[in-house]
Amino acid sequence: MAGHALLADARGGVGKGVARKLRAAGRIPAVLYGKGKEGEAISVDPTLLERLLHTSESGMNTLIDLSVDGRTSTVLLKDLQRDPIRGRYLHADFFVVDLKQELQVTIPLHFVGKAKGLEFGGIVEHPLREVEVACLPQAIPDSIEVDVTELNIGDSLHVRDLQTLAGVRLLSDGDLAIALVEQPAIAEEPTAAEAVVTEEGAEAPAPDAAKEASSD
Repeated sequence: MAGHALLADARGGVGKGVARKLRAAGRIPAVLYGKGKEGEAISVDPTLLERLLHTSESGMNTLIDLSVDGRTSTVLLKDLQRDPIRGRYLHADFFVVDLKQELQVTIPLHFVGKAKGLEFGGIVEHPLREVEVACLPQAIPDSIEVDVTELNIGDSLHVRDLQTLAGVRLLSDGDLAIALVEQPAIAEEPTAAEAVVTEEGAEAPAPDAAKEASSD
């Protein structure tokens, strides 16, 4: 099984009133569903769920042995709603997985190394920090490592350059950039024709304009 266990209780009612009572009792409403399985209303302890996620390197991709009234299913946490101010958990969706069938998941990218271009004033950008992959549930990687050491100014890495483990297929567009080193922008010097701001804040005429004014 998955190795990360969590107990859940079946809940008889749904709706905002039931959800408020559950949260007041130290639990949160949740839904258990899967392919060909009708959604089941359950509740879990948010403290235990948070502890499980924080102790697992896989985060939201952690395989969980979820037990409801003696029935245990291997699940993935598909959605987790939080209070936007306090950050506490409000609701969770658990998806029952088939260990013998591929599924699609989002995997974070882990950038390592110091790009060569930094020595010449370059700036490292990360346009993409996660990618979509397909694999069996037990083959889900915690992350995909990206080494940027060899990147110089003007160089870039793309999804197609990623190295994945056996059994993991990249689904994201191969042309998407994941890391690049850019030359920092250089501030342009003002030209002689531009207006000069005096200490008083007024704009003085450009040199040519001042000559024309003195000749009148």
